[in-house]
Amino acid sequence: MFSTPFVLSFSLLLSLPILFLLAPHFIPSRPQSIPIPPPDDHDDLFLFNRATAGSNPNNPSTFSHLSSTNPKLKIAFLFLTNSDLHFAPLWIRFFPNTSDLYNVYVHADPSINITRPGGPFLGRFIVSKRTYRGSPTLISATRRLIATAMIDDPANAYFALLSQYCIPLHSFSYVYNSLFSSTTFDSTSTPSELTRLGVRIRFKSFIEIVSKERHLWKRYNARGRFTMMPEVPFEKFRVGSQFFVLTRKHALVVVNDRTLWRKFKIPCQSSDDCYPEEHYFPTLLSMRDLSGCTQYTLTRVNWTGTANGHPYTYRSSEVSPKLIHQLRESNYSESYLFARKFTPDCLRPLMSIAKSVIFRD
Repeated sequence: MFSTPFVLSFSLLLSLPILFLLAPHFIPSRPQSIPIPPPDDHDDLFLFNRATAGSNPNNPSTFSHLSSTNPKLKIAFLFLTNSDLHFAPLWIRFFPNTSDLYNVYVHADPSINITRPGGPFLGRFIVSKRTYRGSPTLISATRRLIATAMIDDPANAYFALLSQYCIPLHSFSYVYNSLFSSTTFDSTSTPSELTRLGVRIRFKSFIEIVSKERHLWKRYNARGRFTMMPEVPFEKFRVGSQFFVLTRKHALVVVNDRTLWRKFKIPCQSSDDCYPEEHYFPTLLSMRDLSGCTQYTLTRVNWTGTANGHPYTYRSSEVSPKLIHQLRESNYSESYLFARKFTPDCLRPLMSIAKSVIFRD
């Protein structure tokens, strides 16, 4: 007969595989992304209420300042960063010496040391909170940037979200004229949408909105099956680029939202399919005002050879005038305005072609 210790040991070894098989059915999954701390959510709500005070998204007069006849309309450049502003010297070199048409706002993760650029590009470093990849903290940071820019200057009419790894592909005047004046820049709009007697009558947000994607179902269920219901049914769920250019009308929609945010701030259980910032904004604007969006972004990203959810990263040896011209090419507009992602050592070769190529329009 087998001794008692032998029987116990054998029973334990035999039970281990069974435990591994059954444990997931009895032990709840641990969230893989960082939840929003309640104090941060409370602070943001106060900020958003300030940004939306006195504004009625259903009242067209709220956006009456969005007119090409008003020379003081501005672009708010919103930089969302968790590292140093590697390409600030490139942006600064040809940044206008006047703030009449542009404002700059930076949300810098407070856990990092950042070199603050000087001159007109210095902009405003807003009150920031910690951000984590694959978590709703990136949504909060973006909404925080937008709300601050709305409060800071009522003339901010377009809100361009960028990262520290984004570079400009054109001069600032080209960007401004493309967004506010050109009647041919957006090739997806009809003539009746763009002009009346030669004057711009409608402005759209440039945000990618994709309804068909290979992993869409997995992304939708990243927080748990049926968690997004009933506010966000699967057929309404969208994905898109993290970086976009929004009109003030849609900026108000973003900071005014409470319903969808209650769902998207839930931490993910599956980190491999969790990119909340690529889901929330496309879904929200698709549900609220799809016709007011171009459904494409103005930031060129190369998704070939991706690694761990990151796009292709350009190295210094790849930087050339030919690359800049290639990155500008678009099937939806006359040109992309920005591009990512570049390693910090690309700064030197980019600076060498800044005057002759990038800012020469």
